[in-house]
Amino acid sequence: MKLFNTLTRTKQEFKPLKKGSVSFYSCGPTVYNYAHIGNLRTYIFADVLQRTLEYNGYKVKRVMNITDVGHLTGDADSGEDKMEKEAAKEKKTPWEVAAFYTKAFLSDVEDLNNKKPSKIVSATKTIKDQINIIKKLMAKGYAYATEQAVYFAVSKFKNYGALSGQSLKDKLTAARAEVVEDKAKRNAADFALWFKLVGHHANHIMHWPSPWGVGFPGWHIECSAISTKHLGQPFDIHTGGIDLIGTHHTNEIAQSEAAFDKPLAKYWLHGEFLLIDKAKMAKSDGNFITLQILKDKGFLPLAYRYLCLTTHYRSRLNFSWQSLEGATNAYNNLLDMIAGLFSSKFRVSSFEFQDKIKKDFIKHVNDDLNTPQALALLWEVVKNQDLSPKAKLKLVKDFDSVLGLDLLKMATARPKANKSIPAEIKRLAQERWAKKQAGDYQAADVLRLELAKKGFQIEDKCDSYIILKKS
Repeated sequence: MKLFNTLTRTKQEFKPLKKGSVSFYSCGPTVYNYAHIGNLRTYIFADVLQRTLEYNGYKVKRVMNITDVGHLTGDADSGEDKMEKEAAKEKKTPWEVAAFYTKAFLSDVEDLNNKKPSKIVSATKTIKDQINIIKKLMAKGYAYATEQAVYFAVSKFKNYGALSGQSLKDKLTAARAEVVEDKAKRNAADFALWFKLVGHHANHIMHWPSPWGVGFPGWHIECSAISTKHLGQPFDIHTGGIDLIGTHHTNEIAQSEAAFDKPLAKYWLHGEFLLIDKAKMAKSDGNFITLQILKDKGFLPLAYRYLCLTTHYRSRLNFSWQSLEGATNAYNNLLDMIAGLFSSKFRVSSFEFQDKIKKDFIKHVNDDLNTPQALALLWEVVKNQDLSPKAKLKLVKDFDSVLGLDLLKMATARPKANKSIPAEIKRLAQERWAKKQAGDYQAADVLRLELAKKGFQIEDKCDSYIILKKS
């Protein structure tokens, strides 16, 4: 099995620290708002990685954090705490906001058929552990206190920036252009480990006692505390979005390795951006789409998962309603073909042939999670005339343990086209089809949404469509 390691910038053979088992940390969400589908693409990638490891016979212990304090609106320790800002907006406590959006996030990843990590740990549950690491850093001279905060001195850590490939000199130069709210910082690039209840944060609601005064932790220290506590150090794999490389993951490495004199993780894997209109999808920019929006428009969450699998996790994926509709049609057609296998007559097929196909699948997924090739092979299987229906179903089940598309369950639950469709629904469906054929996708999507609100969904085929009543 080979994985692309961001740390070495090469595709490496995977060799776990402990034979037969894998320790795996995923950076989790900051729960001040709903996760958007760009965020969710990263969690699909992490889920496929876990499934692939298990497919290879490894026992996987995967830990994920929930950020519910300390993540400021600016990466350079500036701005408001995202949790407190949203709490004020919604007239709730930060804990109420965290509980609501944590539940929403877990519901989303369940809808996408993601496996639940072995441990999910909130930052606020590990404050003592975070303080203990800061104590170590202070004692070893890597951290210093000002009147406003405790900072990590990046100049003390000689390998700072190794993950991103940015030298410490370049990092310090770039940081000088940023807005620095604490003039007592020794370097603009030094990052906060602990904020005190003074100045900008004097009225911060979430706070705890510490040796440096009452306050709250910075964003980065929680992941070091949670991963070390539950996985030890070093551990095998650390994953996250590509946007975390230059700041969050770089800072994690610095504080963890400075505190414990050991590497943090052996392999670092990062998922690329989901784009919308060729721009990064981001809550801060207001151009984000949630999974619930997809569902409200009549799309299945698993169709979105299918769309994500059609592009390699290290490649950018440009989202459009047309691409999602195409993925939906492909997914539904795949389900129809699989459903047809259950009613087909079984015949004998070559086990040697099946073994070769399975080896090809393993080759694809073990090549840095090449899901586009794995999907293509799945289609070859269901279309193959030399395989018996029984053999096809066995291979579908086997492949789906990695792809996570819930194929057998969804295929057997396929709704049948409703012959008693109201005339008004037929008219709207025909109007939508005409708009789509004319290339007016925006108008077609408005009509799809109207049909969904009336309890009907449209499934497009190659040159026609069917109307289904939603259950």
